[in-house]
Amino acid sequence: MKNNSRLIKMVLAAFFLALSYVMPFLTGQIPEIGSMLCPMHIPVLLCGFLCGWHWGMAVGFTAPLFRSLTLGMPPLFPVAVCMAFELATYGLVSGLMHKYLPGKKPYIYLSLLTAMIAGRLVWGAAMFTALSINGGAFTFSAFLAGAITNAVPGIALQLVAVPVAVMILDNPKILNLRG
Repeated sequence: MKNNSRLIKMVLAAFFLALSYVMPFLTGQIPEIGSMLCPMHIPVLLCGFLCGWHWGMAVGFTAPLFRSLTLGMPPLFPVAVCMAFELATYGLVSGLMHKYLPGKKPYIYLSLLTAMIAGRLVWGAAMFTALSINGGAFTFSAFLAGAITNAVPGIALQLVAVPVAVMILDNPKILNLRG
């Protein structure tokens, strides 16, 4: 049963990586808010919750780099590199917190909020470092715009969609991940 659970997690992680690759195409069809929906974030968060922190971190780190190297979007440096650290943090934190906290609704939200805050802070630190290397500056107002203001639709979508999906899919009868 344990090997079966590992295989299911690996297949799900591959599915979440594929979703991270494809979802920006779908949201890109909504020019006004497409990128503001943060389409790569949801699959990574779900991967952390459902497959564990190892897979969540791996999918989160890989997704923006893979997309950048194959499609040129997002631009590799600094955007995709900084996103890789941000999304890896989402997968890591959501997976760890979900593992150690009870699977009840308030703890799912707590895990999600903590992962979202930690990921955005890591993104800010990565952008500050990357832009400093190039002799540029990353101001606090640029951080607020990138992490919060421009991401409000994506934040709202994550706060609604991720907990619902976790509550449905985390049921052992559905995916049998508790092997």
